[in-house]
Amino acid sequence: MRQQISQSLYDEQLAVKVHEFKNRFQRFFQEDPDIYTSAIHHFRSRAEFRVWHDGDDLFHIMFDQATKEKYRVDQFPIANETINALMHRLLDEIKTIPILRRKLFQIDYLSGMSGEIVVSLLYHKPLCEEWKTAITTLKSKLSIDFKINFVGRARKQKELVDNDFIIEKLPIKGKEYLFKHVENSFTQPNAKINCDMIEWALEVTSNAENDLLELYCGAGNFSLPMAQNFGRVVATEISRTSVDAAQYNISVNKIDNVDILRMSSEEFSDAYLNGKQLKRLEGSDLASLNVSTVLVDPPRAGLDSDTVKMISRFDNIVYISCNPETLEQNLHDLAETHEVKRLALFDQFPYTHHIESGVYLTRR
Repeated sequence: MRQQISQSLYDEQLAVKVHEFKNRFQRFFQEDPDIYTSAIHHFRSRAEFRVWHDGDDLFHIMFDQATKEKYRVDQFPIANETINALMHRLLDEIKTIPILRRKLFQIDYLSGMSGEIVVSLLYHKPLCEEWKTAITTLKSKLSIDFKINFVGRARKQKELVDNDFIIEKLPIKGKEYLFKHVENSFTQPNAKINCDMIEWALEVTSNAENDLLELYCGAGNFSLPMAQNFGRVVATEISRTSVDAAQYNISVNKIDNVDILRMSSEEFSDAYLNGKQLKRLEGSDLASLNVSTVLVDPPRAGLDSDTVKMISRFDNIVYISCNPETLEQNLHDLAETHEVKRLALFDQFPYTHHIESGVYLTRR
């Protein structure tokens, strides 16, 4: 990372974020928000690099956001220790193996608190049997020091050696949860802050009653730990990969009161508001649900108007947001029926302007 990393720089940038955050949401919440700070280095569980070929040399590069110029990256201090330990070692190995280095243009790393790592190698060429043999041999060599798997990607081709996921271990309020995190799918990038977000959501709903509805549940990041606060959790997610991972996570954590529906929030809202019959809802027994709390964690675009209308019917709303602008827009509508009781800033993306936030609303 080109930018200098230091505690003073982090504190300075965080102070700016907090100031802007408080000003943006002051009309909804006049008290001080909860602030969750990140580690200043080794906080990212994911990293993506382009690969630069220079004669016999091979190295990671990134691009300066201002100048668009490339720069060499030998260490990446914002990434976790596993990624940093592997990245230089990996290229030292690959540069000596022609079938692995030829047409390699990108490397993606996915790791976690568990220490497991999956590496995706992206190519501008088809992956042949010789490539598979070479990468299998390299995996065996690196497995002495790393719990590692490889994925090879080329146009319309994906090869696994052996899995395309890690099993993450997240400590949540004294209990360890296991999560399957699949490469090339969404996972929270800052594991420590992710744990903070989950624990905050557990805290604000500690006195909740009845059942929980969750929209945009991903692989069950919130759904599974939140199940302890509710009689039943019903969650929706559109990505098949995430839903499959969520089902695995439910099983491995031995949780019996969470159901995942593979459908969009818009589809669910249409069924809930207008009684539309959907095949994916068959057998889900929604009539028996007694939902008093809804949790939403939408993409940067925020919630559409129908989903805002639907969630406003519930007594309590937990809104996790990665975009303060769309959160502000949604709160403008939700404030007609609900008031903000808790507000939180989670500094998931240090050294950037991005802000993750949490809002807890109750019916007026």
